[in-house]
Amino acid sequence: MTSATGNKHADAEEAPIHLLWINAGLSCDGDSVALTAATQPSIEEIVLGALPGLPKIAVHWPLIDFECGPDVGADTFIEWFYKADRGELEPFVLVVEGSIPNESIKEEGYWCGFGNDPATGQPMTTSEWLDRLAPKALAVVAAGTCAAYGGIHAMEGNPTGAMGVPDHLGWDWKSYAGLPIVCIPGCPTHPDNFAETLTYLLYQAAGQAPMIPLDDQLRPKWLFGQTVHEGCDRAGYYEQGDFAKEYGSPKCIVKLGCWGPVVRCNVPKRGWINGVGGCPNVGGICIGCTMPGFPDKFMPFMDEPPGAHVSSLAIGVYGSVIRKLRGITARKLDKEPKWREKGRELKTGYRTPW
Repeated sequence: MTSATGNKHADAEEAPIHLLWINAGLSCDGDSVALTAATQPSIEEIVLGALPGLPKIAVHWPLIDFECGPDVGADTFIEWFYKADRGELEPFVLVVEGSIPNESIKEEGYWCGFGNDPATGQPMTTSEWLDRLAPKALAVVAAGTCAAYGGIHAMEGNPTGAMGVPDHLGWDWKSYAGLPIVCIPGCPTHPDNFAETLTYLLYQAAGQAPMIPLDDQLRPKWLFGQTVHEGCDRAGYYEQGDFAKEYGSPKCIVKLGCWGPVVRCNVPKRGWINGVGGCPNVGGICIGCTMPGFPDKFMPFMDEPPGAHVSSLAIGVYGSVIRKLRGITARKLDKEPKWREKGRELKTGYRTPW
């Protein structure tokens, strides 16, 4: 028979890590939709604790809260966020989807919000939620390029002053647990990249993983350490100076506007769902959506990137020589050795020892 103290201790051990997902930034909800396609691991495996050693979690995510609206329903959805604000929910991971508008550049109204402020009954802006919850969070995760760096809504000429979470909180910001902001860019974020990073953070929270390794743009190094080009099936054509002249070709598509040689992204190597798909894999150019300068620095799309003309010209000269040399070698290697034939004479070069 277990004592009451023992029961309390067991309950404390089973207390979940809460996942609070705010999709109320400037966003299309594409990152939420993308996560439903994750397979390595799937969101179901994470939520149900199907992975060995993964701590128990409770997910508060608008996309899968099928019972409740923001302020009504069987279990008022936004109450979990109020609890976190009051310091009654610990620990929790804060996931932000969508860019953060600058609410200080106008005299009235607001750009985007999430529920109401209990004290005033007025809408609570997304930026205020971020200011309130970030200091109390175990970790802050920016899901998608909009949340990470501002994305589409932060283009030159936008009226909202939109920015990414690191721009709002500060690039050197750290949680009370010493964790920097974790950015998982992509438009939308790759489903498995997000699921894998979330899994890593949960294992880290459980003391089973070291500090998450991030690059200088706060992206997980193991996911964004290589360029699209380095993982692309078309890279061999580039090296031989063999470029596609129209869509539908299996050759390198740099001349059609692909930024793959300089963009940090693992989509060609990983595929999109279950290893299948991904922009260059299916003939689409890379437009740089995982990069902080997206989209401004990668426009106009579909045009040959600056510098690509010079580099492709140089690789074209080198590649034409390589193609000829390899062609000669390939023709020789694409034949059987001459001794493989019928007859009474052994022509393999074998010499009997007797």
